[in-house]
Amino acid sequence: MIKSKKISLKDAISIGIGGMVGGGIFAVLGLAVSLAKGGTPLAFLFAGILALITSYSYINLSKKFPDRGGTVKFINQGFGKTIFSGAINNLLWVSYIVMLSLYASAFGSYAPNLWEITHDKTIDFHIYASAIILLATAINYYSISVVGKIEAYAVLIKLIILIGFIGIGAYGLIGNPNVGQLAISNWESPLKLFAGGMVIFVAYEGFELIANAAPDIDNPEENIPKAYYYSVIFVILLYIIIALVTVGSLPFEQIAKAKDYVLAEAAKPMLGQIGFTIITLAALISTFSAINASLYGGSKVNFEIAEDDELPHHFVAKLWNQPIGLMITAVATLILVNLLNLESISTAGSIGFIIIFGIVNYVGYKLAAKMQTKKIIPLFGVLLCSLALITLVKQQVSDNLTGILVSMGIILLCFIIEWVYKKVEKKTS
Repeated sequence: MIKSKKISLKDAISIGIGGMVGGGIFAVLGLAVSLAKGGTPLAFLFAGILALITSYSYINLSKKFPDRGGTVKFINQGFGKTIFSGAINNLLWVSYIVMLSLYASAFGSYAPNLWEITHDKTIDFHIYASAIILLATAINYYSISVVGKIEAYAVLIKLIILIGFIGIGAYGLIGNPNVGQLAISNWESPLKLFAGGMVIFVAYEGFELIANAAPDIDNPEENIPKAYYYSVIFVILLYIIIALVTVGSLPFEQIAKAKDYVLAEAAKPMLGQIGFTIITLAALISTFSAINASLYGGSKVNFEIAEDDELPHHFVAKLWNQPIGLMITAVATLILVNLLNLESISTAGSIGFIIIFGIVNYVGYKLAAKMQTKKIIPLFGVLLCSLALITLVKQQVSDNLTGILVSMGIILLCFIIEWVYKKVEKKTS
């Protein structure tokens, strides 16, 4: 009997960091600054604290119920295979599609800075965003091992470039007049800072990918908690320092103007056009690898949901040797990225994952006795996710009603689809 290769602590941490530092930071940094101004580092801290508290529930559930279905299996453990659990698992799949749209949107925003196709940035955006989804879909159909290799190299490249950006950027802050923008007088109100953190919460959601790897992690009792905590804490610090360097390097007007590719713009004061080009390339590599990995992950989530009888078994079928959900995920992403703007996509993604993480925290609370863990931390996670959701919706209703309507429409659709499926299944069984 051949034993499956175990995942080391280092590899498990890489999965968590790679999932979080995908295209998220490149996509939402400018949006975060527009909402939080000088308090942007604090907004990233608020979002990171929510991720860190939620990771406690993920740790205990991953140890007690290790399964490659990850979040899907945890929700089913807490609620059984009901209309509610099916709808929330469908929301997880759709949230993957929203994340893919976010990454493709970032790719489409950065790419024209290197090569304009039509000399109209709006048209170029749609061409690049659509092309990268099609390319990643083709690679996923060609070979899953190629997807894994791309992700492994991309994680290393983007971390080296981002850490280099931090090192050079921190030095460049000496004597920079824009450092004053970080003063408390330039912060938004505490409520707006918290709301700003929740809008860009999607930049942290990737730590949940560790759950899918839990059955294969070596020495799980010790390494699963370390993998979650080390990866989340590292990314919190990384994002906060990136936010400090960005806000301290450029005037707010310049950040607003280059909102969709602000990280590349922030490299200009230190390294000029070369810095701009290097960060742009890092953004393209990061978003491309994130699209590759998320397409595969999204199709796997869809497959797991169908296997658990929460979607029709047609989704278990394969098209060109891959789950049919891969093609559906790719097509849905193409539609979404070409219809919605960046803020609406980010809002929809954040709302989806805040709801999902709130429910996972509730499952952690509900099953605490069974897992012999503390109830207070997951309960606090539920309350914090609830507060985050209310704050985010309240702030975005006035600023970005489209994003809220899209989010509500997605949630409603997930429940309707699951209700109809369960009704039909009951009649035919």
